[in-house]
Amino acid sequence: MKKLKIILHSNLIFLIIIFITTLYVLLSFFDKPISKYSENDRQITGYIYDCMASDEKTVIKIKGKENILINYYDNFKCVLGQKIIAQGEMKKPSENTNFYLFNYQNYLLSQKINYTFTANKITVTSQTVPLIYQIKNTLIKHTETYKSKAYLNAFILGDDEYIKEESISSFQTNGISHLLAISGTQITLFSFVLLFLFSKIFKKMTSYILTICFLIFYLFITGFQASILRATLFFIILTINKQFELKISTIHLLILTLCLLLIINPYYLYSLGFTLSFTVSFFLILFKNLISKYQNYFTKTLVISLIAFLSSAPILINNFFTINLLSPLINIYFVPLITFLIYPLALFTFIFKPLDPLFLNLVTIMENASLTLAQIDFLNLSMHHLNILFFIIYYILIIFILYKWAKGQNYIIVFFIILFFHHNINYLNPNSTLTMIDVGQGDCFLIKLKHNKGNILIDTGGEKSYNDKKPYDIAKNIIVPYLKAEGVKSIDYLIITHGDFDHAGMALNLIKTIKIKNLILNKENNALENEITNNFNGNITNISEGTVKINSVSLNFLNGLNNHNENDDSLIIYTSIENKNILLMGDASKESEKKLLNTYNLPKMDILKVGHHGSKTSTSEELVKKTSPKISLISAGRNNIYGHPHQETLNKLKQSKVLITKKDGAVKINLKNLAIFTQAR
Repeated sequence: MKKLKIILHSNLIFLIIIFITTLYVLLSFFDKPISKYSENDRQITGYIYDCMASDEKTVIKIKGKENILINYYDNFKCVLGQKIIAQGEMKKPSENTNFYLFNYQNYLLSQKINYTFTANKITVTSQTVPLIYQIKNTLIKHTETYKSKAYLNAFILGDDEYIKEESISSFQTNGISHLLAISGTQITLFSFVLLFLFSKIFKKMTSYILTICFLIFYLFITGFQASILRATLFFIILTINKQFELKISTIHLLILTLCLLLIINPYYLYSLGFTLSFTVSFFLILFKNLISKYQNYFTKTLVISLIAFLSSAPILINNFFTINLLSPLINIYFVPLITFLIYPLALFTFIFKPLDPLFLNLVTIMENASLTLAQIDFLNLSMHHLNILFFIIYYILIIFILYKWAKGQNYIIVFFIILFFHHNINYLNPNSTLTMIDVGQGDCFLIKLKHNKGNILIDTGGEKSYNDKKPYDIAKNIIVPYLKAEGVKSIDYLIITHGDFDHAGMALNLIKTIKIKNLILNKENNALENEITNNFNGNITNISEGTVKINSVSLNFLNGLNNHNENDDSLIIYTSIENKNILLMGDASKESEKKLLNTYNLPKMDILKVGHHGSKTSTSEELVKKTSPKISLISAGRNNIYGHPHQETLNKLKQSKVLITKKDGAVKINLKNLAIFTQAR
């Protein structure tokens, strides 16, 4: 035992463990897992281990040859543990085709899911359900009888899917969404209660063993969520350390826990809950001496909240592109409320149903408080996506600040200087850029002028759906998050080239979501464009031919046709930014191109936004010959029914560098040197 202690206390051993784990994770990321399924599979069999039903579809997770997620667009009564056969189509989960945004494929990898399966038929092959699933089904059915079931599911079963979307959004805005997840604090509280109860009946070692068994069972009930798995494994390792008097430091035990979990599944790094849980825990343990300096409960809570906030800030920024500076103060109210009142009451309510009205009133108060606080947005900063260099510098500075604070020197103001610096400094945008945002079968282009001297959004895309079933809000889920990630807090100019839905469909949603200062449309407006103008409170310009000056940049509108046809009348825009000529053709037809060539002496183009998604009704030989574009951009949806872009159009552009969203994802071009960046699938 003495030799074991000496070995475990060796820093060299922990360095070796960290090195091996790091190497294993890197190899795993370079060489993605080989699935036991293939895209040719049309039938799968397995046991249901998770299920979520909504109005649009039922999402089922099964254990077959490996974990797999099934989307079923029909009614199906899920019973966990049932064996089913599903027939349909196997699909590789989509990656993020826009820079910085949510990657669904990586999210599923963190759950060891390599494929999704769209089922058209599901057959139950066995009604026999294993005992452990019978228990879980009973618990789920039990919560369904409560009026407070949304929050009981969150606090007891670790499932927040039933909480209203606006409430979830307010929790994220206030920086308290982590409190809804079952994590270390709840597991610790739960463990102490169990240890206390078991110690009244059993010996100390037996009490710990029973508690660990109960926690493992609870892990199964909550679906082995990353944050709960981290807390449970950490508790087990702490118990071993205490019972065998190994006296290994807590920080080393946390590192050991991290390494063990990454060996089990290296793709846990894609889980936000996992990353936040370990990062915050690491900092709280590292600076426990700073926390222990404060004896007053509320002061100590504030210090803990502040350390948690500082350590998690860059991770939250890169996931939500906002940071709420009021979050540490807000946590002073919500942490004790949830930890010592709502969570314990949830446990009691789950056992004693008469407490349901009391619990419901309490969570309603919590929910309303969060919704109210979320309206205070003057300290809720939109933040640019952070690169790896900023991460490294940030964490070095934060460790330095907290270390000095622990020594009695408070440098906390430096943190706010860092945020202010990042929030306002122009170095993040030294050059003008043009981004073709991937919005599926539609158009949406962002021009950012250098040194933050203005931005222009051209078209908004329309409504895209997955599997032609569930509508997808492009404004909310793609455009606005991408704008935030680019540091765009408001749109200076929104240009709607014409009123087709795939170009203007999300304009109303954008108006409700982000501040737009100026709106430009053509002179021939249809019903959709009229609805947009009726709901817009800023400056409106109707133009077909003429020039609009934005700081040092002139936008030249070149289409004077009035054919009362949306495509023919589509705005054509020519501009020169950083001495790079850009021609944006909207959905202009060959007739519009003919008038354009007859009216204007166009220069050679560095960038051509190809008309009408590469349709053969646009992009004439004459236009291509006259403009000789170096780069041609085509926005077209994957598997679109129109066959865009047409091969005939691509043949005409063969002397140009052609970039297409359905193949290359979003495309970003540095207008200083025409450097091209793509978010290829």
